[in-house]
Parts: sequence; structure tokens; C-alpha cells
Amino acid sequence: MKIAVDVMGGDFAPRAPIEGVKLAHDELGKLLEIYLVGNENVIKKFSLPDAFKIVDTRQVIGPEEHPMEAFRKKKDSSIALSIQMQKEGEVDASLSAGNTGAIVAFSILSLGRLPGVDRPALTTFFPTKNGYTLVLDVGANTNCKPSNLRDFGVMGSLYLEKVFKTNSPTVGLLSMGAEESKGGQTVSEAYNLLSNAGINFAGNIEGHDILEGRTDVVICNGFTGNAVLKFGESLVDYIITHIKENAKASFRTTIGGLLMKPVFKSLLDKVNYEEYGGAILLGVNGISVVCHGKSRSLAIRNAILTAYKFYDFNVNALITENLK
Repeated sequence: MKIAVDVMGGDFAPRAPIEGVKLAHDELGKLLEIYLVGNENVIKKFSLPDAFKIVDTRQVIGPEEHPMEAFRKKKDSSIALSIQMQKEGEVDASLSAGNTGAIVAFSILSLGRLPGVDRPALTTFFPTKNGYTLVLDVGANTNCKPSNLRDFGVMGSLYLEKVFKTNSPTVGLLSMGAEESKGGQTVSEAYNLLSNAGINFAGNIEGHDILEGRTDVVICNGFTGNAVLKFGESLVDYIITHIKENAKASFRTTIGGLLMKPVFKSLLDKVNYEEYGGAILLGVNGISVVCHGKSRSLAIRNAILTAYKFYDFNVNALITENLK
């Protein structure tokens, strides 16, 4: 697989993307052809294998820039060029930890949609009691039609089944109640479509069911999914900060904190987004991987490995076949 990696995006760029790419290359070897997109002078300061190719650009999209403004004015940015290379057939996939909105905009408008897909969806994994649950959409679409939610269910199910080897993934529709009648007209109509979509649809689920791991896939519109995602991230940060502050409050709590350290480490490992790497933008005519802005080298490495599996199992062809 040929992959273009934006090495200028993210809080820890360019070191984290470059080191992550090297880790992935160590594992996949000749199965992976790497293109590093960014400032050539900066990239060359790192020790790189001779096989790595550099695509020079000095233009970068900042984290606060408006996605459509960036799309109109920054065609030579590291995000734009990595995706444009895919459009022109030079690479099979692109990856960035930069401005999420810009990555989504360039991916959809440059690569286009797969046949049968009306709205691509951004995915992420939530930790659960039993492992992880795939949630989509988490930000690509503010509003969705019932047919869009049905498509999300089909795409998410295929993604888990082929890339993560989940047998007959269960799919839940996020609603305000478990009953079929709950959730308004859009959710109600989506429920009926999902029931006849040829997937393992488990019905409506509520917010607390996500962390319970009731289903393997959870589908919702992007507004709801993004709100749930941001709340979950902030809750984790709050819990970690609260534990650290109170563990140092006295000698007694310090000893208790040391005794509980293995438990805390297990919790932190569980909520560590680096374990699953990046989010695939399902439904675009290509492979676009969106990494967390705080991604370090391990997250980049795992995101590339996920992209390779997606490519190797030709998941896009399966999505097209199932959404005809």
C-alpha cells in the first residue's frame, strides 16, 4: 500500500507522525510505500530510511481555520496534497492528525463518494466493559436522513467484520429510549430501514449502553456523535486530574494512590485512543484516515496499520456492493 502522510498536522508534529511512520514501516516493510508530505527542510532533520519519499510544501492548515475557507485558499497545504495524491492515483491512502474539518472537507470534495453512498461518516472507538464499540458518525454530518443512518449501519458493520474480525457485529441506533417508537421521526424511520438492511441490527440503544458495550456498532448523526465524543474525552480528563490532585492531598491518600496505581494504569490504558490509532472516514472513494490532534507515534503507527487492513481487505468494494 502506498500512503501519503501529512507530517505537519497535530500537536506533536512533525516528530510524532514521522516516528509513527517509521514504526509502521518496521512492521510492514515492503508492503508499505511512504510519502511524507510537509516542509522538506524540517523533514530532512530526521533520520529516515532511503525508501521514504518527501513531498515538499510549506503551506499548513491551522487547527482553528474554517474547513471550507481552507479548501478554497490552501490547495498546496500538507492536508490538501496528501489527499490530492490519492485522487490522482499516486497513493492508495492518506493520513493526517491536522484540522479534522479540513481533512473531511478535502476528502469528500476531492475524492468524492463511493457509489451508493450519500453521506460519508467519521468513525471512532469508545472503550467499553468488553473492549471497544465503533461509533459513527462523530462529526462529518450535522443532520442525517433515515437512509444515511441505515448506510452508516451497513458501513460500520462491514468495517468491523473485515478489518477487526468481529463476527456478525451487532448494530445499535442511538436514541432517547430502547423502545422502537422513541427518538422522533428520523430515528423511527431509520429503525425500520436498519431492520431490513441485512445486518445484525439490535434495535435502539441509549447513551449509557455505549460504555456497557451492548452493541459493537453505534450509529447516530454527526452532531450527536461529536457531542458524545467530546463529553467523553472531557470526562476522562476530569477524572484523571481529580485522581492526581487528591492522591497528593495527604500522606494517607499518597499511600492509597500508590497501592491503586495498577488499577489506574489499567483504566488509562483502556481509554487510550492510541491503541486504535485513527478514524477512517467511511464512504469516501478512497482511504482517508483522521488521527486525533494529540496523537503520538504509537497512534500514528496503529492508524497506518488499520489503513493497511482496510486496503488489504478492499472494504470500499464491499461497501459499494452492499449499498447498490
